[in-house]
Amino acid sequence: MTRVAIVYHSGYGHTKVMAERVKAGAESVAGTRASLISVEEIDAHWADLEAADAIVFGSPTYMGNVSGPFKTFMDASSKPWLERKWQDKLAAGFTISGSPSGDKLNTLQSLMIFAMQHGMVWVGNADLPYNEEGINRLGSFTGVMAQAGQVAPEVEPNEPDRKSAERLGQRLAAAAARWAQAS
Repeated sequence: MTRVAIVYHSGYGHTKVMAERVKAGAESVAGTRASLISVEEIDAHWADLEAADAIVFGSPTYMGNVSGPFKTFMDASSKPWLERKWQDKLAAGFTISGSPSGDKLNTLQSLMIFAMQHGMVWVGNADLPYNEEGINRLGSFTGVMAQAGQVAPEVEPNEPDRKSAERLGQRLAAAAARWAQAS
């Protein structure tokens, strides 16, 4: 059984929508169980992160970086960092902001550096942009980028962005299964 944990913060519900689609994508890979972990509930889930084969990090982009609550989670991970609890796990990330750019690349780079400091192996987004389904429409290979305006999470992110999150979950779960076999 491959275990994927999706750790996220969602200020207005949009990031949660993306996290749910990452979970659905991961669980579409046979033999994978995925779990959603809100950073507000992290204290009850440190052991789940240690047991996971892969961890996906999701944060909205606020002011060009991860949200404050997500940064608090990052800082609180110093004990697992010191003990190398996440070393050699696979990692991936996604973010969403109100504008098409919103400096989301900086958020993904922050998530990637965070994972690398934990000794994790980063898995990016492999889908080419401008395909007929609109997957990876914002053209990010570091992780998934999505956009949602000042509307309800039922309206945005749009379906191509949601599908991009699902594809990231599928890719990470399949990679984690291969990674576990190679170990």
